Amino acid sequence: PPPHSQSDWIGPPDKHSNLRPIIFYVPPQECPLERRLREARQEAQACNQRFWAQQNRAFHQEKEEFIYSRLKAKGLERRDKTGQKATLNAEEMAEFYKDFLSKNFRKHMQYNRDWYKRNFTITFLMGQVALVRALRRLRWKKKNVGN
Repeated sequence: PPPHSQSDWIGPPDKHSNLRPIIFYVPPQECPLERRLREARQEAQACNQRFWAQQNRAFHQEKEEFIYSRLKAKGLERRDKTGQKATLNAEEMAEFYKDFLSKNFRKHMQYNRDWYKRNFTITFLMGQVALVRALRRLRWKKKNVGN
């Protein structure tokens, strides 16, 4: 982001996780509470990036292995005579998707629990920051009204 920017910047989707990375704005006089909020958001983003990058790699690898094994069982090659990549029908792929989700159910449940905890913390910190900022504005207004 340019040096004069005063907001977060969102980048293009990551090729592994498919999540859009965020470059967080750091205000010049960031208070400790605001820093905790920003760091909690950065930590949540990093965890999401890691989880989905790993999950997507595993998904694509297992999907390719599944397709290859099914094609091999049918006596087919990965590419047909025209050079096109051979595919399976929707029912066969549905079997793979169901198996993949079943096999990774606990991992997804743990991810969801962690995600909710992180978001609760972030929401709580956002409330605290909003309250501190509102009180700061009120004090500033009282000070200026009294003069």
